Amino acid sequence: MHNMTADGGNHVIDVDVLTKRIEGKMSGEMSLSPLCSIFKIPTILLRHNQNAYAPNAFSFGPFHHDKETLKPTEKIKAKYLHDLIARLSPPNDPNPAHTRTLGIKRLTEAINEKWKEARLYYGGPIGMKEDKFVEIMVLDGCFIIELFRRKAYEGLKEENDPIFAMSCLLQFLWHDLILLENQIPWVVLDILFNMTLSSIDEKSLVQLAIEFFGNIFSTEPTPIHRLIFHPSKHILDLLRNSLVLNSSILENRDNPELDSFELEPMRSATSLEDSGIKFKMGSSKSVLDIKFHRKKGVLEIPTLFIQETTETVFRNLISLEQCCPNYDPIITSYAVLFDNLINSKDDMEILSKSKAIYNWLNIDDAARFFNKLYIDTFVKETFYLKLTHEVNEYCRHPWHRYRRVLMRDYFKHPWAFISVVAATIALILTFLQTLYAII
Repeated sequence: MHNMTADGGNHVIDVDVLTKRIEGKMSGEMSLSPLCSIFKIPTILLRHNQNAYAPNAFSFGPFHHDKETLKPTEKIKAKYLHDLIARLSPPNDPNPAHTRTLGIKRLTEAINEKWKEARLYYGGPIGMKEDKFVEIMVLDGCFIIELFRRKAYEGLKEENDPIFAMSCLLQFLWHDLILLENQIPWVVLDILFNMTLSSIDEKSLVQLAIEFFGNIFSTEPTPIHRLIFHPSKHILDLLRNSLVLNSSILENRDNPELDSFELEPMRSATSLEDSGIKFKMGSSKSVLDIKFHRKKGVLEIPTLFIQETTETVFRNLISLEQCCPNYDPIITSYAVLFDNLINSKDDMEILSKSKAIYNWLNIDDAARFFNKLYIDTFVKETFYLKLTHEVNEYCRHPWHRYRRVLMRDYFKHPWAFISVVAATIALILTFLQTLYAII
């Protein structure tokens, strides 16, 4: 007999049924796979700039596949797959249709064997069955690697190629391929790439991907030798690794000296300049390698390239660090540091003049770029704690500020320097004359 209780009215609660319902909710698996790295953006981050997380023209993976606004580009993906399979067919093939069918079947079988592993990369429900998931992995994955190849090998581009003939579509792809919600597991791309190798292939998939995005962070080319031997989970993760692995950002992480430093913000660029600090363009291959030379009072900053896609890539990299288990907030720390450095248009002009920033945007827009970029994120540790401490300690000594004023106001021009020397000599002579008269 059920245990029934009244709620004060006519309605009666079946406790046994309610107990089973609660137990059913407890049975769900909550642990995340170590591979899990593709997520829906949390609402708290999404609300700041939805356009930085939503695809413009191309969906990749399951999360945005059914959006009507993205359906037109599915024909381009199919055309790229057709051309990829046709290129692998032997010359003078008597039955190209049959060869094409076998080629697609071979790729589909390979991905079907890996679909369970590929599914582990996605956090939360994807809203589709296994066969549809495999279909998307094959079609989207082949399109991406064919896109990378056409960008690298001029001979593969057709005269009326819709991607390279229309500059807007290529711009859309630079945006859509770096979205956290729009990623394809790297293991899928790697399988499809290796199965479609031909005589034209001279570069690895990692090299093709890095070259496709070009100077997305800096004006300097990105070294790839460390990236080839370090597994990435998807394209966005590869871009993050291209910054982290080519930097020295993790070298001082276990330094016991850091325990004695208090967490404090970096001063703005104008405040640092007033305190006697000079800015210099850094030579590192990673924008993360910001260094301070205490003896010279020089803050060395590798050039950051700010363009149309910069906010998108930084927001998605920060979301990756916030959502993915066991990811260090390295890019988030970088965003916090630059937000402290840039509070006004004057700060942006100082950094641009020193070539610490190479700006393609309106200077007012660029000055607001890092503002609120990391808001509503949790930064459990900062990777610029020592740098900030050393810079702020330098600024606390008033002599550096006085020297800065002296150099700016009196030694900036040769005639000003001569005037100061002459005035000093006159002052000394006057003092000696007065002293002589007293004696």
